[in-house]
Amino acid sequence: MSALTRRYLWLGRIGFFGLFLLMPVWVLYLVPPEMGSSATLLLLLWGPLFLPLWGIMQGKAYTFAWANFIVMWYFIHSLTHLWISSGLVFWLAMMELLLCCLMFVGCTYYARYRGKELGLKIPKLKDDPIGPAR
Repeated sequence: MSALTRRYLWLGRIGFFGLFLLMPVWVLYLVPPEMGSSATLLLLLWGPLFLPLWGIMQGKAYTFAWANFIVMWYFIHSLTHLWISSGLVFWLAMMELLLCCLMFVGCTYYARYRGKELGLKIPKLKDDPIGPAR
């Protein structure tokens, strides 16, 4: 694995594990919900992060690629809180946004470079032996 690919691997992992640690600390200790259940909110915010956990720990390029779909949930969550919140919640949302951006950039470029190193690619339409769908 090249040094550049390894750098993006660690950038994606730092963002991911930062989110993985931030969510339960936020919900259970720093700012518990005023209405509703902490357990339900924790399930909604922490649960999706368990889906790519094993693949991210193993460094699987495919997992890093589809984990970007999951990180968008946290991106929207952080932007919503940045818009409506103040005080501690604002700063937690800022941290969440930073971690989302780290994870997104790291996952995107790790999947790209690692996929090239492994010879994985999506064929271009002109190179498709079946031809364009009609």
